[in-house]
Amino acid sequence: MNEFVPVVILITTSIGEEAERIANKLLTQRKAAYINIIPKVRSLFWWKGELDSADEAVLIVKTKASLVDQIVSLVKEAHSYEVPEVIALPLIGGNRDYLNWMSDELGD
Repeated sequence: MNEFVPVVILITTSIGEEAERIANKLLTQRKAAYINIIPKVRSLFWWKGELDSADEAVLIVKTKASLVDQIVSLVKEAHSYEVPEVIALPLIGGNRDYLNWMSDELGD
């Protein structure tokens, strides 16, 4: 049995249905317990040697560390970007009841 190690994954997408489509894919495949979608953020970044910007949506995915590689693969398959942002951050604490709920939803 794997130890439950909670993580938050941040994923940026184009504005529109892409965020909802990716979120639904992760939820229906039980790769995430909970996902927030922030519908519009302004992103500034370097791309191919040029300073660029875009209006994007952000997914905040609550999951476990052992699923990160699978989530990265699923997002890369479903995403419109050449190099989608998918970054995982450790959770160092929080509401134990919530973390237990996440663990129960994601199972072993």
